[in-house]
Amino acid sequence: MPTPHGHTGRTAVAGAGTIALGGELTVPRLGFGAMRLPPDPASARALLRRAVQLGVGLIDTAEFYGPGTSEQLIAQALWPYPHGLVIATKGLTHPPDQWGQPGRPERLRQAVEGSLRRLRTDRIDLYQLARIDPTVPAADQFGMLAELRRQGKIRHVGLSEVRVDQLQAAREVVPVASVQNRYSLADRAWEQVLDHCDGEGIAFLAWFPLGAGRLVEPGGALGAVARRHGATPAQVALAWLLARSAVMVPIPGTSSVAHLEENLAAAALRLTDDEFQLLGPT
Repeated sequence: MPTPHGHTGRTAVAGAGTIALGGELTVPRLGFGAMRLPPDPASARALLRRAVQLGVGLIDTAEFYGPGTSEQLIAQALWPYPHGLVIATKGLTHPPDQWGQPGRPERLRQAVEGSLRRLRTDRIDLYQLARIDPTVPAADQFGMLAELRRQGKIRHVGLSEVRVDQLQAAREVVPVASVQNRYSLADRAWEQVLDHCDGEGIAFLAWFPLGAGRLVEPGGALGAVARRHGATPAQVALAWLLARSAVMVPIPGTSSVAHLEENLAAAALRLTDDEFQLLGPT
């Protein structure tokens, strides 16, 4: 097995396997989160281009990263977008900010139109509702996303930080291709949602996937497994996530090219069943 260190080829994420978002957009199961792009625009563009060179097929961003600048930098760096690259973005901050009730249908439409302009595209591959606004009927929010999908402005709809019952309610109104909830070795509060997505074939985009908590303490299991593989604890944590479920899509973010390459090289790492159970039994 190739060592995770120093893997800088164009297919760094190939070993992660793939998933078909919405049953038709096939991407490698190790994506890139664009929340922590470097403050220097040239460095940010170089980082994004390197991610694509390494085989990243899904870049996750949001209108409120910047705000707006993350989407703009993605367009500056990558437009016209390579065939097969999925740009996923999110709308609406929570709790409500200066826009008032962010889940109002008209505000949702404005958010999508703004992302379309900043990303220089006429259709967003995956548009995610960052939070369900509790001050607006959920059915109204889902209904607007369904309407925008019918109009061709959204290809697939995703949700973020949702419970199983909320996901089920949304799916009565609009097909849902993905769920983006926080999940890591140390934070598995959304286990039930992941299991539900696994059973339904819905992609689970894990944000903040490198949280390891006490697992990284000296003498801990994560460090021991990492040493055994000649890998870093972060690479082992990502490898565990990829092994956890076939619908799992970790989206680690970074402002460093070196850290990006380290993260993506985790796709080459294979844990034994004993190592998997030692780190985080299901």
